[in-house]
Amino acid sequence: MNYSLGLYEKAIPKELFAEGPGGVSSVNSLSRMCGIAAKYGFDRLEISIDETDERLSRLDWSASKQRELAKACRLNGAPIRTMCLSGHRKYPMGSHDPAVRDRSMEIMEKAIHFAANANISLIQLAGYDVYYETGDDATRGWFTENLLKSAQMAASEGVLLGFETMETPFMDTVKKAMDYVTLIGSPWLGVYPDIGNLQNAAVLYGHEVTKDLALGDGHIFAIHLKETKPGVYRDMDFGSGGHTRYVDCIEEALRMGVRLFTGEFWSQPGQDYTKVIPASSVFLREKIETAAKKLGL
Repeated sequence: MNYSLGLYEKAIPKELFAEGPGGVSSVNSLSRMCGIAAKYGFDRLEISIDETDERLSRLDWSASKQRELAKACRLNGAPIRTMCLSGHRKYPMGSHDPAVRDRSMEIMEKAIHFAANANISLIQLAGYDVYYETGDDATRGWFTENLLKSAQMAASEGVLLGFETMETPFMDTVKKAMDYVTLIGSPWLGVYPDIGNLQNAAVLYGHEVTKDLALGDGHIFAIHLKETKPGVYRDMDFGSGGHTRYVDCIEEALRMGVRLFTGEFWSQPGQDYTKVIPASSVFLREKIETAAKKLGL
């Protein structure tokens, strides 16, 4: 069975690039990350555009530099095909502040252009109307309005947008994400769920995680694979005592035609990335291949 397993950029220690020009925000650093991903068992790298000025600055690269990134990463053995765009946590599309909303849409437009130039096919959107503010009818209205504009921009560049299911009640299930997918009605907007977060939501609300996942049938572009446990949403190693139902969720995803997976984990102080990253690849591939065998794929 053909499938692609990506490595989340932040699984690689940032300190490896601290002395180089541009830090993590250089073509050379990202190309080296792609080489690490390929060397230690992953098929591609997922780039992170988070709320830090350092990573947001990547969006201001010239078009030629963005195209150079695509070429350099492929030459290093692992392309960048997906982007985790979490910068909207600081600059949300539903903010009460019109200046913040303007900044959010500037980020969105630049991210879509970056993706088109760098041969990135899918941008994962953070499922927040707001994060550091209190949401209300107004924030949800502005979020919807700007989401429609985002989908139209993405359509013009041929770039997919997929919601990540988050750790907050606004969009912590596929069902909630699909409410907005249905409302916008664009083939360029779908869901890129995190099955660790989904399992936490399933425990919280008392539903079956695979049934929630199935509600996205036909609209799920890819899957984040992450270890979680109730109340803990990040910084766990795979197989370290979490409750994520990997095989069950992957089996459901495969049944729906999903073949794009990303291992989401973070480099931790004191860990040896040359051991953790390949061990993570082995762990996740075993789960994917077990699920595939159950389906006869």
